[in-house]
Amino acid sequence: MLFNSQAFIVCFLPVVLAAYYALAGRRVARQLLLVTASLGFYGWWDIRFVPLLMALTVANWAIAAAFGRWRGNWIALGGVAMNLGVLGLFKYADFLRGTVFDAAGQTWQPWSLILPLGISFFVFQKISYLMDLKRGDRHIYGFLDFSLFVGFFPQLIAGPLVRHNEIIHQFRADPRGPAMWENLGRGLFLFVLGVTKKVGIADSLALVVDPLFAKAISLPLNAAEAWTAAGGYTLQIYFDFSGYSDMAIGLALMFGLRLPMNFDAPYSAVSVRDFWRRWHMTLSRFLRDYLYVPLGGNRCGPVRQAANVVLTMLLGGLWHGASWTFVVWGGLHGAALAVNHVWAQRGFRLPRVVAWLLTLLFVLLCWVLFRSPDFATAGRVLASMAGASGLGSVSADRQFAIVALVGTVLAVLGPTSQRLALERLRPDPRLAIPAGIGLAYLLLLIGGRLPNVFIYFQF
Repeated sequence: MLFNSQAFIVCFLPVVLAAYYALAGRRVARQLLLVTASLGFYGWWDIRFVPLLMALTVANWAIAAAFGRWRGNWIALGGVAMNLGVLGLFKYADFLRGTVFDAAGQTWQPWSLILPLGISFFVFQKISYLMDLKRGDRHIYGFLDFSLFVGFFPQLIAGPLVRHNEIIHQFRADPRGPAMWENLGRGLFLFVLGVTKKVGIADSLALVVDPLFAKAISLPLNAAEAWTAAGGYTLQIYFDFSGYSDMAIGLALMFGLRLPMNFDAPYSAVSVRDFWRRWHMTLSRFLRDYLYVPLGGNRCGPVRQAANVVLTMLLGGLWHGASWTFVVWGGLHGAALAVNHVWAQRGFRLPRVVAWLLTLLFVLLCWVLFRSPDFATAGRVLASMAGASGLGSVSADRQFAIVALVGTVLAVLGPTSQRLALERLRPDPRLAIPAGIGLAYLLLLIGGRLPNVFIYFQF
């Protein structure tokens, strides 16, 4: 079930929200409702993977309980290994086998295992909790609290990557407190903004971007087509994923729960380091706290530090998908971060506008590799951007041009939707009318298209 579907907006959300507030005075009942609704939400995609989600939840809770009793680091590390094993089996088994067999020049038959939706996100969430226990955290939770923490439907499939100490303590509070109506209003407004970003901008851009990348698989593009594909995808992935994050954070707030921010105007960044402080912020801090810091972080010499950041980003790229294109994409960002660190240490500076343009150009070029199914396709697009196939023209209607222009202004100049809805917006009943009209229009727009799956669902 997609957040940007009529079934979710018209049926699932109102029913679950109404039942939740009807049970608000009874903590166990309202949490049981959310756990059950979350399992139903996940099972809507493929009921076969619900047992896996439940089994991982039970296993990780049991491991945490055992750690709380015996305090053995091996218990937590064993749990981390189990989670990585499950992730490796479903996501990387064919990739690793294929790499070995190809290197040996042998033919092989893929297992073609079906990737459970959102497995990277809910596995990383469990790993972060077990690592926190190993580092000295003493929070051992009851099964219901833990189940809701790892299974809460707004953030279950594509984040934000929420830590246990950010949300579980919120389960105790009655959602009918003084801030209830403000939470409902701000949450709904942020949800509508997220739907607008996904349906109105990202999906509209996809109508042109996707066919161009499909063409590039077998044919060269001209320069106009290549730059349209690259620039359009740069906007598409931002509005697609930040739109999902807005919806997730808005939905959680409607239930009286606050999730961490995940985007903060990344395309206004003036360095690659600045970009990763603003893009998918919860993944960035996971990579920093659970990979980069344990590897030694910046507590070692410059060469080792550069190696640490490159390795962290290589693994971050691999997390995005079982393909060497993702690994190289991560490696490029890792190398840029290492150079960025040396540049800052030496006290070098560029004019702000120049720094912003170079950062955006680097990110845009890297998105080509991220979007392409293989190196050959990426090479064709990049060569076309350099003019190898002539300037040419692109077949795109006026709607695409308008959406791209509006998207560029919003992405670069802001304000970010999360800050607008959660900090700047002044509660006013009169906002209900335009918000309702906007949501009604989006529902009609959704009904006229096949709902597009969010880009990050494949990870």
